[in-house]
Amino acid sequence: MTAHKSGDPTTLNRLYGRQSGPKLRKGQQELVDTLLPAISVPEEGEVSAASLFGTDRPLHFEIGFGGGEHLAWRADLLPDHGFIGAEPFLNGVVQALGHVRDQGLPNIRLHMGDALQVLARIPDGALSFVYLLHPDPWPKARHAKRRMMNPGPVAMIARKLKPGGEFRFGTDHPVYLRWALMVMNGHPDFDWLASEPKDFQNRPGGWPETRYEAKARRLGHEVWYFRYRRRPLAD
Repeated sequence: MTAHKSGDPTTLNRLYGRQSGPKLRKGQQELVDTLLPAISVPEEGEVSAASLFGTDRPLHFEIGFGGGEHLAWRADLLPDHGFIGAEPFLNGVVQALGHVRDQGLPNIRLHMGDALQVLARIPDGALSFVYLLHPDPWPKARHAKRRMMNPGPVAMIARKLKPGGEFRFGTDHPVYLRWALMVMNGHPDFDWLASEPKDFQNRPGGWPETRYEAKARRLGHEVWYFRYRRRPLAD
């Protein structure tokens, strides 16, 4: 995940942690060499549905998609929508490429690197959904500024979502849970779509289980699901 100065959503610092794992197999390397360039988000210019897919359509953005199973599931469910996924970890990108190839998903574009570098280039109000599922919790207090759930990045997410758009956040880490609630509590740009505990204790419809969630449950962790709706713009 990336580190960010919590007060400045436009400040993009270096990536922390591993960006690659075991050496890629031949077939995996071929995906990186051939498919990834074809579906990568361009390195410069505006990032919009029209620029990526040639037509105006609802646009979704997933921050840190892991192995891409949620991204692929949603893209398959909504073939007339466009999906952007950002992930700094090479092996996760390779797995997402496999989903794109095997499921035949022409409505996905990928960025291997810092999500905020792409998010900053999306026009304000252009996104219908933003997803942040099981991000690295950076549980030590001195690393709190590295969390994606910080005032700066959340302010950027709010700007990029259209009124009525949805921000989905999931975690199984109690430290991150408390931090995220502190950041989001009373946020002027979002309404929390929950009226009782079961609304954030049970996975909502249209939200498939990710590998990280499955691992958390195997370890006996509780998992929490949060949905926030972007409020109408102030006059």
